[in-house]
Amino acid sequence: MTTTKTTTNTQIKNIDVNTLKSLLDQNQVILVDVREPGEYASERIEGATLKPLSTFDCSTLPKESGKLIVLQCQSGNRSNQAAQKLVTEGASEVVQLAGGLNAWKDAGLPIQRDRNAPISLLRQVQIVAGTLVFTGTTLGAFVSPWFLVLSGFVGAGLIFAGISGTCGMAVLLAKLPYNQRQGS
Repeated sequence: MTTTKTTTNTQIKNIDVNTLKSLLDQNQVILVDVREPGEYASERIEGATLKPLSTFDCSTLPKESGKLIVLQCQSGNRSNQAAQKLVTEGASEVVQLAGGLNAWKDAGLPIQRDRNAPISLLRQVQIVAGTLVFTGTTLGAFVSPWFLVLSGFVGAGLIFAGISGTCGMAVLLAKLPYNQRQGS
């Protein structure tokens, strides 16, 4: 485990995929997936408990004596945000999976998949953003140049998402009913 950030009395630590796998095999970990329900339904680490960041409440985390709670998301950004919430709530130690589900899959470790789940939020954002940019550009060229503002607005939103790690479009898409399905 490596320490990534220290606050007053709390450390946020990263755990690598091999250490997590070993602890899961020994039933010493409660793995908390902070992605959204649609993402969780699509693919997840076996045994992970869903607690989406959008509704994350520290008081609802599962607790079992002697077990380490490890936060996990797709890449590590949202689990870090959840970890910060735990720090704010006064947790003495917070642990997250370094690299998230992406690192888990890159290591060739098993995941549960549901082929009937909605497509990932990233792909949904790409489809919607691409459609809006194409529509704005086409309407700007053939109807009124004012429609180019739509393309510019989407581009600015994507720049903000890249810089901040927070995508407003993804937050909105996550609220759609088909993305709320939790899977089995």
